[in-house]
Amino acid sequence: MAPGLEFTRDGEVATLTFARPEKKNAISRDMWAAIPDVVAEVEADPALKVLRLTGAGADFSAGADISEFGSLRSTAEGAAAYDKVVEGAVTALAGLTKPTVAVIRGNCIGGGCQISVACDFRFAERGARFGITPAKLGIVYDFRSTRQLVSLIGPAHARFFLLSGRLIDATRAREIGLVNDVFADLEGEVSAFVATLCERSQASIRGMNRIIGKILDGAAETDEEIETIRSAAIHGEDYAEGVAAFLSRRPPEFTAS
Repeated sequence: MAPGLEFTRDGEVATLTFARPEKKNAISRDMWAAIPDVVAEVEADPALKVLRLTGAGADFSAGADISEFGSLRSTAEGAAAYDKVVEGAVTALAGLTKPTVAVIRGNCIGGGCQISVACDFRFAERGARFGITPAKLGIVYDFRSTRQLVSLIGPAHARFFLLSGRLIDATRAREIGLVNDVFADLEGEVSAFVATLCERSQASIRGMNRIIGKILDGAAETDEEIETIRSAAIHGEDYAEGVAAFLSRRPPEFTAS
């Protein structure tokens, strides 16, 4: 694991923590580079159902570690190579079929906000602040992350974020759809939501998450992969259990992993 990242497991839930509180959890190049391996580990482990992402201390993440830019982004070639590493992390997170939940306190800015947007869910504490600031650095945001942002909050709000680089508070973030909800008891509410995800049919969750990902990537109609996903669900043990539980008026006990 790269310095500055901590990966832990608690039953069915994995947590990836940005652990550089003294630097507001700024994300180094090595941290970006390690994220795809973490995602692959979670995807491959049948015991894990959800990946949480959070920050140590008071902040989620204030963004990429700008102190590295002088050495790693001092040339156009270096900047392009750095961007590929960032895009690899974002692509990996967006492609994970198991749910990803960003648990946000304090600053969620720049690359930190980019990471949160790549997650399936974003829940914030009331004091959180959000912003994406490439216009302050002369950077043009990459295509995938721009598309994710536009899909999430619409072009008008995406333009406000990207072109102004201004920050907004958690209340405004919820109003525009950047976060799912804002809580005083962030840990308690997120834990309850994650428990709900773990109780649901994992075959349903992963199948639907994959289809949503294909839609966000531009799919306009069904294809062979989607029909295979839906057919497998109909013939799967979770479907039989779900129907039987509904008819018997009891909670389902899903077993598919």
